[in-house]
Amino acid sequence: MISKKLITAFTLLPLLSNTMDAQLQSKGYEKKIDSIIQTEFGNKNEPGGVFLITQNGKNLYRKAFGKANLELNVNMTPDNVFQIGSMTKQFTAIAILMLEQQGKLNVNNPVSQYIKDYPNGDKITIHHLLTHTSGIKDFTKIKSLSSIAQKEMKPEEMVNFFKNEPVDFAPGEKFDYNNSGYVVLGYIIELVSGITYEDFIKKNIFDKAGMNHSYYASDRKVIPQRAYGYHKKEQGFVNKTVISFSIPFSSGSLMSTADDMLKWQQALQQNLLLDSTETQKAFQKYKLNNGEEFTYGYGWHLKEINGISDREHGGSVFGFKSMGIYIPSENIYVIGLSNCDCHSPTEITRNMAKATLNEIKTSSKKQ
Repeated sequence: MISKKLITAFTLLPLLSNTMDAQLQSKGYEKKIDSIIQTEFGNKNEPGGVFLITQNGKNLYRKAFGKANLELNVNMTPDNVFQIGSMTKQFTAIAILMLEQQGKLNVNNPVSQYIKDYPNGDKITIHHLLTHTSGIKDFTKIKSLSSIAQKEMKPEEMVNFFKNEPVDFAPGEKFDYNNSGYVVLGYIIELVSGITYEDFIKKNIFDKAGMNHSYYASDRKVIPQRAYGYHKKEQGFVNKTVISFSIPFSSGSLMSTADDMLKWQQALQQNLLLDSTETQKAFQKYKLNNGEEFTYGYGWHLKEINGISDREHGGSVFGFKSMGIYIPSENIYVIGLSNCDCHSPTEITRNMAKATLNEIKTSSKKQ
C-alpha cells in the first residue's frame, strides 16, 4: 500500500517542476536583458546607466552598470540621480493640464493671452506649443546660443532670446520637435500660477507622487546619489560641459531616478495628479491643419512596439541621455538612464520592451 507521504510527494512533483520552469525562464529573461544592455553598457570602468522594467508596478528587472563617478571610482547603483533632459517635457505638459483642470487656462487659448507682445501670439495656441506644431524657432538651432549658455536667464529673458526669430512654418502646418515651445510653456506656468516652474513641479507633482529624489537640476546644490555626467573625446572621458539650467528650463532641466520615474508613471495611471479626461489629452494623437494625424500627444511620442501601442520619450542634455517607454495594454514601464551622452539608452530600452513583450507572450502560451 502506498503511503500518504509518497502520494503527497508525487502530487508535489508537477508543482515543483512548474516552479523550476518559471525560475529558469526568469533567469533566461534576465540574461537576455543583460545581454541587450551590455551591447552599449558593457564596460564596468566607463560611465554607465540604470535600467528598470516593471509590470503592474512590480520590478521585473532593476540593475545598474558602470560608474557613477569616474574620478572617485564610484560604481553606479539603481538609486543614482540623473538629469533626464527632454523627459522634462512630460512634467511641463502635465503641469499645463493641471492648470487647465483648475480653470486657470485653456489649451486652445492663444499665447498672446499670457504673453501680450509675443509675435504671431494670437495665432499660436498652447496646444501648438504642447504638440511641437507652433513653427517657432527652436533655440537650440540659434547660432548665438553659446553667448548665453552659461548665463542665469529669467524665463522672460529666455523667451525674448528666440521670440523674434523668423518662424519655420505657420502654426499647425507640421510637426517639428521644438524646445522653444516648451520654454514658453514653462513661462506661462509661472505667469498663471504665480510661482516658479521649479516650485510648481515640486509642490504639485514631485511631492504628490512621492518623488523624493527628483529635482530641478543644479550643479551647485549637493544632491545625494548624483551620477556625474560625461562626454567621450578622442583622449578619453571628460566632465560634462557646464550650462546654466535656466537655458533648457522647462524643456529639459529636471533630474530623477529610475524608481521615481516609475512613481511618476503610476501617479498618471492612478489619476493622482489629474482626472482621467484631462490626463487622456496627453496621450491622444492630434491632427495638422490638413487633417493629417501625427504621432505625438502632449509630452509623449505615441508609437508602437511589436505592433502594440506605447507612449515614449527620450532626453539628451550635456553628459546624460534617457529613455522611458510605457505600454498601457500590459502595464509595462521600461526606463533607461545614462550618465554619458556617448551611450544612448534609446534603442536598448526599446529592445528591452520588445524582449519583455516576447517573454509575456511565451509565458502565456505555456500556461
